[in-house]
Amino acid sequence: MSSPKLTLVAATRLAETAFWSQSALGLSLRRLQADDRLVPRITFSNSRGLPLIYNAATEDASASEWVLFVHDDVWFDDFFLMDHVHQGLQAFDVIGVAGNRRRQPRQPGWAFTSRAPDGRFVWDDKAFLSGTVAHGRTPFGRLSRFGPSEVGCELLDGVFLAARRSRLLDTGVRFDPRFSFHFYDLDFCRSARDHGLSLGTWPVALTHQSGGAFGSAAWEAAWKLYLEKWGD
Repeated sequence: MSSPKLTLVAATRLAETAFWSQSALGLSLRRLQADDRLVPRITFSNSRGLPLIYNAATEDASASEWVLFVHDDVWFDDFFLMDHVHQGLQAFDVIGVAGNRRRQPRQPGWAFTSRAPDGRFVWDDKAFLSGTVAHGRTPFGRLSRFGPSEVGCELLDGVFLAARRSRLLDTGVRFDPRFSFHFYDLDFCRSARDHGLSLGTWPVALTHQSGGAFGSAAWEAAWKLYLEKWGD
């Protein structure tokens, strides 16, 4: 019996032609196009927040049971992507490539415990971090190894989130539209855990072109909303 299909959901500011010819994700998907189990669902020339795109795909009856939410600045270095996602979603309801085994009050990011008075982000102890991600403008970037993969987590990095769609539908877990980009992942993970979903990291080789925009004006505004919603 063949493996189930995977609906890959992404949004990009690029027009369709530019996405397929210029973006990291577009070029990666072209390389993987021989695997007909992978079904891209790309929103081109996008100006909406990611939660609106992701929720629409979750609620679309034509989407597959396995869904992957991923940023458009990701290179897939892993040509066994489909197999690894399927393995991960047999172990957890939601998987990511990096995360934290614990959550703490007023945590400003999945990997951080707090912010110092000078604005610096304080990393959590490596004993609680999980997963590996590469970073760089080109594929096969420099590795950031946070800790072992295949472990249960409380928080996952939103660069790559795969889920069993039926579990999201059954529990009502969705991405909150008020977090258009920053903190949508932490909010989603907290909602998922509150509804009894299991989260974990899984080994999938990818390179992320961005290191994040922590501390930017948009980030600060989102963090305020996040604290107002959750209280800690």
